[in-house]
Amino acid sequence: MNPANKATMLRIILIPFFVACFYLPFPHARVAACAIFIFASLTDAWDGWYARSHNLVTDFGKLMDPMADKLLTCTAFIMLLGIGKLHPVFVIIFIGRELIISAFRLIAAEKNIVIAAGKLGKIKTVLQCLAIIFLLLDNPFFNKIGFPFDQVLVWAAAVFTVWSCIDYIVRNKSVVSSK
Repeated sequence: MNPANKATMLRIILIPFFVACFYLPFPHARVAACAIFIFASLTDAWDGWYARSHNLVTDFGKLMDPMADKLLTCTAFIMLLGIGKLHPVFVIIFIGRELIISAFRLIAAEKNIVIAAGKLGKIKTVLQCLAIIFLLLDNPFFNKIGFPFDQVLVWAAAVFTVWSCIDYIVRNKSVVSSK
């Protein structure tokens, strides 16, 4: 297993630690959870860069990297929903998109086709991660001036989530065709 794939696996391993910190009853538990989330998210950027720059892109990485991202972000969305920081409609949009894309990838894998993430999906991931960070930290900086930047990020993430889903389906519709 190459270093990029190890970073992907590390991201999955960090999820229980993220959850544990989120629920620990101490004053800065959410800050600790956020730090773990940020570190895990940065492994996503690093593993993609490393794999491409060292010509180590693998089918495992193409499949597991997006799955690790989905696990991390969906876990955060569900936890934020549970404490009332995120409206259920957004969680449905975010998780629904991931289920649709995962279904596409499963069908493609059965046909020995691996579909890598596109640029819109990457923008979606960045916006979702930023929204999660700002929600975890109670809208730092902007809260003091009364600007709901965390909600702006949530809405932007939702727009890119829907847009990237539609784009993904259109670009890969041949995967599910009956021909």
